[in-house]
Amino acid sequence: MTDAAGEAKPLRRPDDRAASALRFATELVAWVATLWALASHSWLLAVLSVLTLIGLPTLFSTPGDKANVIIAVPGWATILLVLLQLTAAVVSSWLAWPAWAAAPVTLLAAATLVTERRRWRWLVSTDRLAN
Repeated sequence: MTDAAGEAKPLRRPDDRAASALRFATELVAWVATLWALASHSWLLAVLSVLTLIGLPTLFSTPGDKANVIIAVPGWATILLVLLQLTAAVVSSWLAWPAWAAAPVTLLAAATLVTERRRWRWLVSTDRLAN
């Protein structure tokens, strides 16, 4: 992004309240569907998968993207964590639930992908501001 003089100016974090709500809804579905899909195979694997889906984004985040950063990672790593959640939600819902329940999850994940674009652009930019 450039200003009127043609100089590059840092990008501010985009307002992503709508994207955040969709992302969180997809995360919740990922936790439930993954637990549901794996429970019949192994309760231990089911619990570990949910702990992983919750724990990784809690521990690893990009500075400026969250208020509290425990372990700082580059923006691309945060994007991969979101993609992990979306993939878990879609795949697990199709494995665990009937099509009438899994199809809306797929639509939710697709909507999340669309709304995340501005945030992801900001996450991978080299000239971003924390606020």
